[in-house]
Amino acid sequence: MNIHEHQAKEILKKYGASVPNGVMGFSVDEIVEKVKKLNTQKYVLKAQIHAGGRGKAGGIKILDNIDDLTKASKEMLGKILVTNQTGPSGKEVKRLYVEESSKIKKEFYLSCLVDRVSSKIAFISSDQGGMDIEEVAKSDPEKIVTTKVDFLKEISEEDCKKIIQIFNLDGHTSSQGIKLIKSIYKMFISTDANLVEINPLILTSENNLLCLDAKMNFDDNAIFRNPEILELRDLNEEDPTEIEASKYDLAYIKLGGSIGCMVNGAGLAMATMDIIKLYGEEPANFLDVGGGASKEKVSAAFKIILSDKNVKGILINIFGGIMRCDVLAQGVVDAAKEFKINIPLVVRLAGTNFEKGKKILDNSSLDIISASDLSDAAQKIVKEIK
Repeated sequence: MNIHEHQAKEILKKYGASVPNGVMGFSVDEIVEKVKKLNTQKYVLKAQIHAGGRGKAGGIKILDNIDDLTKASKEMLGKILVTNQTGPSGKEVKRLYVEESSKIKKEFYLSCLVDRVSSKIAFISSDQGGMDIEEVAKSDPEKIVTTKVDFLKEISEEDCKKIIQIFNLDGHTSSQGIKLIKSIYKMFISTDANLVEINPLILTSENNLLCLDAKMNFDDNAIFRNPEILELRDLNEEDPTEIEASKYDLAYIKLGGSIGCMVNGAGLAMATMDIIKLYGEEPANFLDVGGGASKEKVSAAFKIILSDKNVKGILINIFGGIMRCDVLAQGVVDAAKEFKINIPLVVRLAGTNFEKGKKILDNSSLDIISASDLSDAAQKIVKEIK
């Protein structure tokens, strides 16, 4: 689950990190009223969307006075912002954030994330802040330092020093850096975060470290332990279809292809998408119905797949373990009749009661194409939509 910049900064502040003073509003009038609390010569206006690259897209502006701020807020609120992370359709700006301007002496990059390979917490630090870290990795990889930390209650002083070493801070600012790393680590563990990214982390002209931007992502599977984090969810920033899928406990991600996929198990779903690409087509989605999908789940999955106008055919790939293939097959038949499916439908069943499931499909009087294995299923659906 992603959150907005202003929300991430509030969390950072709660755990002891320094951030610029700022205010958030949903309307121009609200913004203009709230900025009276700020003590600044210039205002930094920021569009709040769940995507990076806002500055290059016109989503961040530095303004000299209230009149300029009012005018810029009117232009920005409701604007469709297209960045390198939103895709061509962009995202509508529905909330604005204004903060006090900062005098920047130097910019750094700092992030913290889960490294699943080593089962450790990885900190990434660089003295090339304010830039896309991917570009820095390509052009100056030696400018990036990765420090992997054992999963403990607290991070050690030694690890903190390793993380900030590339910043080349002096005694006073070095102490601030160590304090910042400790606060981020504590927050990361306490909130079940997946990612914290501060880009840039700045050294001000007064020699203070300040988190000038912040991005956070949290583990959906652990969100029940942090209801206060769940309250920060902004459904306006999420795909409506993915929201609908979550109501039925379906793992769904929309993609750009023409073959809709319904699979049980994340690994099998990924293999299904790979083999569709192998035979020359693109998957329209990732959809994992889970190990114990009911008829209701299958029906909901069909509805979601068919809501994508790019879908020209559907491939169902089920391996019956906990799930019984005959129950799934009956769900497929019922859903196909309910939605009057008029595009090719290929089904591959294997595992528990797959023979019973195949018989249900064959006796359904529906135009369902059976497949013997995954390769056969992929070839058949690709051939059918062509």
